[in-house]
Amino acid sequence: MDTFTPSTPKTATPTPTTATPGPGSAAPGYIHGYSEREAVRLGDQADALADLLHSGTRYPAGSRVLEIGCGVGAQTVHLVRRSPGARLVAVDRSAESLAAARARVAECAPGALVEWRQADLFDLPFAEGEFDHVFVCFVLEHLSDPVAGLERLRGVLRPGGSLTVIEGDHGSAFFHPDSALARAAIDCQTRLQRAAGGDALLGRRLLPLLDGAGFEGANVRPCTVWADRTRPELMTGFTRDTFIPVIESVRAEALAAGLAGPADWDRGIEELRRTAVGEGAFHYTFFKAVAHNPAGTTAR
Repeated sequence: MDTFTPSTPKTATPTPTTATPGPGSAAPGYIHGYSEREAVRLGDQADALADLLHSGTRYPAGSRVLEIGCGVGAQTVHLVRRSPGARLVAVDRSAESLAAARARVAECAPGALVEWRQADLFDLPFAEGEFDHVFVCFVLEHLSDPVAGLERLRGVLRPGGSLTVIEGDHGSAFFHPDSALARAAIDCQTRLQRAAGGDALLGRRLLPLLDGAGFEGANVRPCTVWADRTRPELMTGFTRDTFIPVIESVRAEALAAGLAGPADWDRGIEELRRTAVGEGAFHYTFFKAVAHNPAGTTAR
């Protein structure tokens, strides 16, 4: 499919979505970086959490579905597997990420009905009410104005159409063995994301954000991860390969900002790793919301 090169947004400058510019880019807002390691982490995260996060998300055959901020296609693969007859349009700002997403889906779900479009959430090339459903995963946390982003998405959603949003909340993280230095490292990542215009605690705010953007009937439910030795796939796939790398990735920024000293940071990460082995345990909650565009209305 043809890609779309967005013009300059007509409102406030947006921040990046889940996995936007390619490796080496320096777009503001996306605190985790755009390295190959980050692309692998996104895939590991999506695979480890697929049953938890995608449970109940199935779109009817023939329905038109928009995935915004598809990044490297980590979530796209699971969308097409669960809704093989839906017509999915996967959007991201980065041509490099879209190429990676296309390759991932071609390998994991050959023949999937996916249209790939390069565009920005704040400058979408779609008609009003064009989609039956919109899927947004780990995008709002990187936006300085998530209500404005949701309003843009409501504009391309038909009256009565559904929006599914999934976000995390770093404030929900607790673990064994407990460690003040590990908790401080997590707090560094949260503070850096806030300084970049995002919010690593956004999950708890989904309901008021959706209300503020004009959606109705929002239902928010927790999707809780508990990883211990009885769930080795989550100890590895989530704690070790997903959450800890998120925190590790901001080491240079945390030290440069004076949020931690090198010795304390490294000790905190080492103690965080202890939660992913042996008798360690880790808890984290994602929040998943489904809401609808009111019938007979248009976005503001």
